[in-house]
Amino acid sequence: MASFVERVVGAARLDAKVYEEVEADTTAMSQAMAVVAAAAAASGVGSFGSGAVTAVGVMVAGFVGWFVWALLTWLIGTKVLPEPGTSADLGQLLRTIGFSAAPGILNVLGIIPVVGFIVALVAALWQLAAMVVAVRQALDYRSTGRAVLVCFIGWVVYVAISIGVALVMGLGSVVLG
Repeated sequence: MASFVERVVGAARLDAKVYEEVEADTTAMSQAMAVVAAAAAASGVGSFGSGAVTAVGVMVAGFVGWFVWALLTWLIGTKVLPEPGTSADLGQLLRTIGFSAAPGILNVLGIIPVVGFIVALVAALWQLAAMVVAVRQALDYRSTGRAVLVCFIGWVVYVAISIGVALVMGLGSVVLG
């Protein structure tokens, strides 16, 4: 079994074997939470130039987003778009998607003017690629295309929920400009 650091590096390298290992390791939930916490903290530090309240909000959103994203992915991937061999529980998605947050640790560089925006964009795309691998492995898909579709549908639903919550909380001007 790989060490925690080896798993984080392997997840960032999009190593399918690492995602399979994390999926099967029911004791890896605390490790997945640590990866999400590190990425959320890095995003919080990277956004600190926008203020401490924003930084804390970014960190809290990281954890809430992780859970909601995993739940949506599990529902869509196992109930709406399963393949014949698809078998997964929510814990497997939480663990693999938690590790797919590994590239988000780079967001700590968001505090650097100009460079920070570029790093944030690269980290976001890298995290998306990692999530596709995580979903493909956790849901036992043969098709990467199906994993991409599940991630895309989940993202659309997640964004809609986020906008809805922001509007209910009176943050519509922040979300909608």
